[in-house]
Amino acid sequence: MFEKDYQVWVYDVASGKSEKVNLQVVRNPVLTKEQAFDVRDRISNFDVSPDGKKLAFISRGEIFVSDIEGKFVRKLERDGERATEVLWLPDNRTLLFNQTLNGYLNLYTIAADGSGTAKQHTNEKRNNRSINLNHDRSQAVYLSGRDEVRIIDLKSLQSRTIAKDEIWAFQSPEPRFSPNGEYVVFNARRNFEHDILVHHIKKNTTLNLTNTGVSETDPFWSPDGKYIYFTSSRTRPSYPFGMTNPRIYRLPLDKYDVPFRSAKFDELFKKKEDEKKADDKSDKSDKTAKADKKPDSAATKSIVINTDRLLERMELISPDFGSQYGPFYIAGKGDKTTVFYGSNHEGRDALYKMVSEPFEETKTERINGSERFGGNIVEVDGKLYALSGGNISKLNADANKIDPISIGQTFYRNLNDEFKQIFYEMWANVEENFYNADFHGTNWPKLRDEYARFLPYVNNRADLRVLMNDLLGELNSSHLGFNTYGDDERIALNFQTMETGIIFEQQKPYTVQRIVTNSNADFNGIDVQPGDVLTHVNGKKVDPKQCRDIYFTRPSMEREILLTFERGGKPYDVRLHPQGIGSLDNQLYDEWIYANEQKVNKLSNNRVAYTYMKNMGGGELNKFLIDMTAKLSGKDALILDLRYNTGGNVHDEVLKFLSQRPYLQWQYREGKPSPQPNFAPAGKPIVLLINEQSLSDAEMTAAGFKALKLGKIIGTESYRWIIFTSGKGLVDGSFYRLPSWGCYTLDGKNLEKEGVAPDIYVKTTFTDRLADKDPQLDRAVQELLKDIR
Repeated sequence: MFEKDYQVWVYDVASGKSEKVNLQVVRNPVLTKEQAFDVRDRISNFDVSPDGKKLAFISRGEIFVSDIEGKFVRKLERDGERATEVLWLPDNRTLLFNQTLNGYLNLYTIAADGSGTAKQHTNEKRNNRSINLNHDRSQAVYLSGRDEVRIIDLKSLQSRTIAKDEIWAFQSPEPRFSPNGEYVVFNARRNFEHDILVHHIKKNTTLNLTNTGVSETDPFWSPDGKYIYFTSSRTRPSYPFGMTNPRIYRLPLDKYDVPFRSAKFDELFKKKEDEKKADDKSDKSDKTAKADKKPDSAATKSIVINTDRLLERMELISPDFGSQYGPFYIAGKGDKTTVFYGSNHEGRDALYKMVSEPFEETKTERINGSERFGGNIVEVDGKLYALSGGNISKLNADANKIDPISIGQTFYRNLNDEFKQIFYEMWANVEENFYNADFHGTNWPKLRDEYARFLPYVNNRADLRVLMNDLLGELNSSHLGFNTYGDDERIALNFQTMETGIIFEQQKPYTVQRIVTNSNADFNGIDVQPGDVLTHVNGKKVDPKQCRDIYFTRPSMEREILLTFERGGKPYDVRLHPQGIGSLDNQLYDEWIYANEQKVNKLSNNRVAYTYMKNMGGGELNKFLIDMTAKLSGKDALILDLRYNTGGNVHDEVLKFLSQRPYLQWQYREGKPSPQPNFAPAGKPIVLLINEQSLSDAEMTAAGFKALKLGKIIGTESYRWIIFTSGKGLVDGSFYRLPSWGCYTLDGKNLEKEGVAPDIYVKTTFTDRLADKDPQLDRAVQELLKDIR
């Protein structure tokens, strides 16, 4: 019996024929039934109409329109696709938005009052997103696919490409018009880092303003067009593990001096222009009321970009500690500029404002109630609105507070349509972002169609999870996966097993074998010994015929547990703080690492340092560096053990440390010479241990170790499971991983397919493990002793 196309088949060995088993199962098709949802705490995007009277917002992919106070709400009827962004056009009656079409985001317009149907304006197999309008809402700029910046004319609704560059189809900051509409600023990638580029729309020319080798990201024009604000770490690249303590900077586009106090004094005595006659104003009042508002001076003033020593004019404007992100919005009123950005420099993430004004001290203040700020600020007629905690709020910058607008609106969706939309959106984004253009030799569009035929038979979220992961599995790729959750899967009963750190004998499951080092049973005052027999748990007598775990399984983790043991026929009680299974696993892991270190010390007569990394995350990196500072200086050689390492992204930091070589010595008079740098591993023999379960960033580290010729690699070939990955969310909170960046050796070999081969092949068998033997570790010590004799 076997499974094919989610059906049960029988294979007749004698005839060699297969036959599908005709099974009939009663099915309750609940997915097509409508379910109720509420927009409260679930708004993901919004805009305010130019007249300041209406809101448009998105919740769970649906578009809603309301009055500015959120009292009268209407959901716009569409076709079940997911909308992600919405903006008002200048007539206060029409919305520009994007929504999925066969999984890809395309541009549409729709009447905001709910009359009529949506009109489609792009029809492409690429995601059109990150939409921003110019000052008079006559044009929109947006990103398209992996490589295009586009403008759409909002009268003709025709799009054109203004720049082609390495944009990436996700994790891309928004492009923005300059205040006068003359330029578009956007980010493009150089060596994985963001550069700031400006495109002159009429001249059709593009200029890279930064080009530094580190990221300058999220550029935002000042209201007067004289500056561009952005986020940067300045001295550290953002890849592979993100920006380190980023700050907000301001880049003056020309050499601007601060105002002179004497000039301001002279302005006190300038004569005002004569006012117009009252009757002239009256004659023209009707025409003025009907005419469009005149653009302000910032919208008409020409922008000057002086590239002479441009980067030397860069200015830090945020605090010089903590991490800052944004800017999210910049408001201008007269000579006063207010920059809104995120920061944690006071200990927690929040929205802050920085106010600068000539002849006044710059002020930085936190916006109260902004701890759940969502990164979206809109200004209309001097009034600010922000997204915070999934709700639209009024942002009172003068009072430094956010006041939520109470919007509650129930709406209905059925999960059947939602699951279909999720299927196509995930497929489309994998198509657009998967690192390998050949899709590992698969026909990705054909696979979409093959799996789509099973969508009518998806009966619940578990079915969807299986279907989506099976589709992804066809790529035969690492770092892929789909995860989904929802209230429809919520269960009433939950249980977890409490661990104690006491290991019991396998044949005698209530008899103590040993205590795990550093576990909760290993504290001073707890005297549980091998051979002791467990008789009661929390006063309840145990049945030796029952599974021991039933006495330690509870709906939640308890703070304390009372165990009763017998030793030599005499009972005694022990109180413990229970621990989770994850803690116990780590403690057992640490015991194995410690045993390895003791073995290396014994075999090498304390001449070889041993360090181990469980993964390539920040915590293990810190442990590795601490290990090196404590152990390396007194040793003649080093073993770095990456066997069973599950990956991460700190390979560069590890390799930079290991690459340090001694280059000089210094010495106090009559003191001992000390090397520079203090830690120089590359000046000593090094062995790197890998095996068939060294994966992901452990493989990057091994490949770099080999390329840098830092030492010998001993063990077996690595797992072949390395693609740099990220992920995206879906309409209901589901999430899928996107392995978008391949990892290659300098000669072009794909580590996902090739892995890393050791210099000396040594295998540890299952029999070796049972006998507590480690031939790989033994060989590492042997090779190092040869080198240091």
